[in-house]
Amino acid sequence: MSGTAKLIRSSLTSVAGPLGALLLAVLVVSLTTDRFLMSRNLSNVSLQVSSVAIAAIGATLVILTGGIDLSPGAIVALTSCTLAILAKNHEIPVPIAIPLTLLLGVVLGFINGLFSTYGRIPSFVVTLATMSAYRGLAFLITDGHPIFSVSPDLDPIFYDKFLGLPLPLCYVVVLYLLMLVFLRLTIPGRAIYAVGGNQSAARLSGIQVNRTRLLTFVLAGLMSSIAGVLTTARLDSGSPNYGVGTELQAIAAAVIGGASLAGGHGNIISTLFGALTVAVVQNGLNLNAVASSWQEITIGSIIVLAVGIDMWRTTFSQQAAQLFAVFRKRLE
Repeated sequence: MSGTAKLIRSSLTSVAGPLGALLLAVLVVSLTTDRFLMSRNLSNVSLQVSSVAIAAIGATLVILTGGIDLSPGAIVALTSCTLAILAKNHEIPVPIAIPLTLLLGVVLGFINGLFSTYGRIPSFVVTLATMSAYRGLAFLITDGHPIFSVSPDLDPIFYDKFLGLPLPLCYVVVLYLLMLVFLRLTIPGRAIYAVGGNQSAARLSGIQVNRTRLLTFVLAGLMSSIAGVLTTARLDSGSPNYGVGTELQAIAAAVIGGASLAGGHGNIISTLFGALTVAVVQNGLNLNAVASSWQEITIGSIIVLAVGIDMWRTTFSQQAAQLFAVFRKRLE
């Protein structure tokens, strides 16, 4: 079997589980409420999932190297407030304010990566600290108050359509395709898998492990800042309270998509299915008027279940292989 054929086969195998989970969620929600399949509701789901799906790209990259990023929600809040301040308070044109905001996201991700890699502090500890610090900065620069009516120029960024599709959905598709190409067909992308699979072996093969891990945090910061821009455009406001829970939703999307928390294993397209699954579940809970407290409990339970499946995947596979071997011998 050629290398391309093996790649296609492994990709299809890794996507099958997350796709099955998504279809199951769609089936269950469809049976519990007839409003789910309405075109207007499906359009709302595609809009709602965009920010989390984009933040989940960054979460997946960090997880692939064996790290964890708890700061996406705080970066969404800080970049949202920054864009609002630049565009409204300082009257900087939106086409200039957005790149500056994205640059801030890159810097915030760089800080996470710098302390986590070269500072040798566990990424969980670093991003837990920056999660608090970044949101604190958001409260500081806004005096704790939301900034409304940022700019009419933001509205088309989120609500316009391209070829009949909502622009946020187009952003998601383009970013996921670009990341798929990056991870599969570029040297830095393949290095991410190598570092997550075995850091010692990757270092011996000449891969700059710290540089690779730093790159994932920088890209994660960029993705979170894009999510922050979309959040600001969607609500035409910036607030230090935006993005709460985004980090858990992004991690849930990655884990449901099959990304291993041990690193080295995951498929970016599967992460998209994971993000859609989280969005469908939340939408179903909303349509069925489930209390927000139970929604949080449900998402938490899904994360625990997905992580449990990830941790026991190897054991289940080995046991299944042994049972198959015994069954085959008996048939012979």
